[in-house]
Amino acid sequence: MGEVSENFRCGMVSIVGRPNVGKSTLLNAILGQKVAIVSKVPQTTRNQIRGIYNDERGQIVFIDTPGLVLGKDKLDQLLKKISVGMMQDADCIIHLVDTHDPVGQEEEEIVNRLKSLKVPIILGLNKVDLKGRCIPEYLTLWERMKGRSVHEMKSFTLLPLSGRKGTNIDKLLDILFENLPKGPALYPQDMLLDVPQKIVIADIIREKLLAIMRDEVPHAVAVFVEDIQQRPKKLIHIRAQILVERESQKMIVIGKKGEVLKRVGTLAREELEYLLESKVFLELYVKAKKNWRDNDAILQELGYDF
Repeated sequence: MGEVSENFRCGMVSIVGRPNVGKSTLLNAILGQKVAIVSKVPQTTRNQIRGIYNDERGQIVFIDTPGLVLGKDKLDQLLKKISVGMMQDADCIIHLVDTHDPVGQEEEEIVNRLKSLKVPIILGLNKVDLKGRCIPEYLTLWERMKGRSVHEMKSFTLLPLSGRKGTNIDKLLDILFENLPKGPALYPQDMLLDVPQKIVIADIIREKLLAIMRDEVPHAVAVFVEDIQQRPKKLIHIRAQILVERESQKMIVIGKKGEVLKRVGTLAREELEYLLESKVFLELYVKAKKNWRDNDAILQELGYDF
């Protein structure tokens, strides 16, 4: 990229919102390729994804936080803690909302936490390609929480978006660079993602599970990559455990004659071979562990120890 100018800007941008508003889709659209798990099942992003955008203006480090949920088990509470923490550490925040869905209780909590922060906030009115019928509700929510019109709020920007169609992505980047502080890059400029390899692999496997199984056991499933070994002839051997809460869920994940697990393995292996630029032997097995979402040791093992 050459010599960095004195106007070079760099900072952390947190994308926050309730589950399934399109945070990961937006991040993938900004970066021009897939770095975050995408699914129609809510709460697919459990780990912080640091996607890194570079151009001649500077570097933006995006954090795709888990959707803020109001559940009571330890995993939900941990995800909430992560989301709130990333709001407070960011230089700029994109509050992404699904303009096709009405305001809910989770959205109220998000705005309540954001309203007192002293950083620039962009209200991303996402999915405008679906007509955006609920836009007035989100404007009213912010105005009620702040006690003034959105047009009177300082460091507050409204921006219609569509991560799926790429609407206003360039304009979003312009606004972010205008608001980020001047300073050197935090990461090498050829780096796209700051996530441990095992977590990336686990997310790909879990995405395929969610795509195939839909609503059967979505929140009860986790994936833990136990081992990655480089074998002769450019073969990578990956062993991964799929964790569920009950034996009945285990049978659903495996499927009749192992068909579900085979389909998951095939789809995940194809994407992993593209990602790793190598042949992959993917070994999957399923284990039932009651109440794993409340087990500290398992949550740490799965990479949720933030």
